Amino acid sequence: MLKKPISSLRGKKIALVAMGNSQLDYHLAITHSEKFDEVWVINAMCGVVPNPDRVFILDPLTRFLDTEDAGDMTELMREVLPTLKCPIYTCELDKRVPAAELFPLESIVQDAQCAYLNNTVAYAIAFAYWNRVGGLNIFGADFTYKSNLYFAEMGRGCCEFWCAKCMEREVEVSIAVRSNLLDANVDAKDKLYGYHRLADPIVSYQEKGEMRVIKWSEIIDSGSVPVGISGRNDNPLVWLDRKNTPIVSNPNDPVEPTKY
Repeated sequence: MLKKPISSLRGKKIALVAMGNSQLDYHLAITHSEKFDEVWVINAMCGVVPNPDRVFILDPLTRFLDTEDAGDMTELMREVLPTLKCPIYTCELDKRVPAAELFPLESIVQDAQCAYLNNTVAYAIAFAYWNRVGGLNIFGADFTYKSNLYFAEMGRGCCEFWCAKCMEREVEVSIAVRSNLLDANVDAKDKLYGYHRLADPIVSYQEKGEMRVIKWSEIIDSGSVPVGISGRNDNPLVWLDRKNTPIVSNPNDPVEPTKY
């Protein structure tokens, strides 16, 4: 088990890929030649993303190997887990998975002076915080969905908490535009509550690494759009089921993700 941060990770650009719909933005980034120093994946994404550098599976591995509790992830995980060569950070070792390593829980909790960790994605973000990476690009961590107000997964608040801690440590945090994490999928004119009700909304944007605010009309007048304004509308492929199969959805008849 790791006792100290990995020195080679300091300052590196990391892609963290979870299983939500916004994982599509990772695949699009790769097809458009985006480069990452390392790619970390959550749970069953270890069987989707080729050659990940690190895998985070905080459930005991017996959940996948000895039970059906993981639903339709089970078959994939049983095939892939014994074959992986990269570190698999988890809570309990299993001799059937040679690459498994104990997550450095005590070291990270002591470093952060915090033990608020209620989902696997949060553990991965905390790992990035501990290792002082330079950039953390998060894909597939969605938790709730704009087109289905009746479905939500636990953990959004915890992940946003660790994102904030990373930002305090000067880690540049980027969220996939389809994800609701940090309101990434909210239209720029609606991000600042209250100001979104004005006839001329005030919007936020980033310029040379600094956050700015500006009236929407000034953007229109200047003929420019700040970074982060475009691409905020939902893609017609609004869900991925748990087998990573795209489901084309009518916006007026949203499809709920398969539960497991």
